[in-house]
Amino acid sequence: MSKPQLFYFDAPVSRGEECRLAFSAAGIDFEDVRLPREKWAEMKPKSEYGSAPWVEVDGKRLAQSNAILGWIGAQSDLLPKDSFEAAKHIAMMQHVEDLRLKLSPSLRISEAEAKKKAREELAATTIPDWAGFTERQIGDGPFFGGKQLSVADIKLFMIVKWLIGGALDHIPTTVLDPFPKLKRLHDAVKEHPGVKAWQQKHS
Repeated sequence: MSKPQLFYFDAPVSRGEECRLAFSAAGIDFEDVRLPREKWAEMKPKSEYGSAPWVEVDGKRLAQSNAILGWIGAQSDLLPKDSFEAAKHIAMMQHVEDLRLKLSPSLRISEAEAKKKAREELAATTIPDWAGFTERQIGDGPFFGGKQLSVADIKLFMIVKWLIGGALDHIPTTVLDPFPKLKRLHDAVKEHPGVKAWQQKHS
């Protein structure tokens, strides 16, 4: 296999960063290609789904973050080898995308009071409901599947980091305090050597 190239914007956020972290945690050497936002309008129609990230390897292209994470996991020990267990991890990754879909409309609200109202509703109902279902799926940990880090953990880490990091106005950084397993998972991923190495190098 040739060195994979990962294409995403020059920002340590969201779906692209979770793929970078997965490559690093898996110990897979890759080329981190940063897309210039000023050229995105020109590049977007040429992408598979009008979005980033995507990976290019051996003359082939793979898009959509969950597919990329699943592929990285299959090349390493970041996804269970048992097909049913692997599917459970992929289901959790889709659960993260479900929350992103509900959060994203609030990013496009420009009017201050309307944004405040939308975010307060998200903090009061949507996020706790999502976290409650997530918490039920996590066992003794520290990770989703037990003691072994997976790509699902990295995806969960990124969404939790976003929610508690203060980047979203009117979403309290304490919004996930009632969910200790989820916060424990976040902290365990943060301390994983591969994740830690990438963040220290690119902070």
